[in-house]
Amino acid sequence: MSDPKKSLKIAVIPGDGIGIEVMPYGIKCLEAAVKLYNLELQFESFDFASCEYYKKHGDMLPKDWKETLSRFDAIYFGAVGLPDVVPDHISLWGSLLQFRRVFDQYINLRPCRLMPGVKCPLANRKPGDIDFWVVRENTEGEYSSIGGRIFEGTDREFVTQETIMTRIGVDRVLKYAFELAKTRPKAHLTSATKSNGISITMPYWDERVREMQSHYPEVRTDKFHIDILCAHIVQKPDFFDVIVGSNLFGDILSDLGPACTGTIGIAPSGNINPEGKFPSLFEPVHGSAPDIAGKGIANPVGMIWAGQMMLEHFGHKEAAGAMLKAIENVLASGASEVITADMGGKGTTASFGNAIEREILKMKA
Repeated sequence: MSDPKKSLKIAVIPGDGIGIEVMPYGIKCLEAAVKLYNLELQFESFDFASCEYYKKHGDMLPKDWKETLSRFDAIYFGAVGLPDVVPDHISLWGSLLQFRRVFDQYINLRPCRLMPGVKCPLANRKPGDIDFWVVRENTEGEYSSIGGRIFEGTDREFVTQETIMTRIGVDRVLKYAFELAKTRPKAHLTSATKSNGISITMPYWDERVREMQSHYPEVRTDKFHIDILCAHIVQKPDFFDVIVGSNLFGDILSDLGPACTGTIGIAPSGNINPEGKFPSLFEPVHGSAPDIAGKGIANPVGMIWAGQMMLEHFGHKEAAGAMLKAIENVLASGASEVITADMGGKGTTASFGNAIEREILKMKA
């Protein structure tokens, strides 16, 4: 953004499981960063979009949730889901997916970055070798929920689900991806397609990529079919810079990319309405992890990194840079008493989160 807002209103929704445990450390690290750079974040917490709320009210959200959250610049979200309490299709469709669609968060943005101190599952890769973004169309495509099922349980049983691609929907995600690529040193965009097998929607996607490419001559552009693209990401991840894909392909790639960097457990995600007409949502991707909830050992990096993405989205590059550098420094230290068990340490959520907060406060504007 050309003129970043100095004061931002943030709706805090811890949600379920470890979301409740990591959220305080995300907020602490954000407060440390904005203190250094003379910014202001106004936080307000809500108990809805959680299974506990559902148990009390019979719904994941209150009737006026849209009006309530529309007052905020962004939503800082922990995690949702306790399948032993509320079925996942109710908790997810009743909360997070409502936010994405009603608030037209048509961009899902995921960094794929090999961090210091994280063991890479790919041979001979070091920090700096893997550093790309996945831009996923987030509101239509293969997840349109248009279709049906008839003659259930008979030999005539018939099931169909439609892929919906609109020119508006495709063009706006492509424009966002090209704009992002334009700001990167490589200025390189890769399109995920499957036009050799999906004969209507994917050739259309390719056509819109070519049209959008004509407006960005400075961006080197290529395309790969999704199957070989997945192979290339594993074999030569350093080739990629910005990858753009449909809802389904972006979903696949946004898990594959972080997995190639060593752990999905620290990855963040942004669900973004670029125009700012509605609030964007920033979250870790690790989910509610009910198996470790309440033990105080959840890794807070994804939550903190999601906060970093939020500051960067609003144009606060220096504060965001300080947060990212602090995360890298603490990961690079590899201190066993600090980092959590999922990364081979003996630390706690508190030890890890507090270490990153201290690292941020060492930096000067």
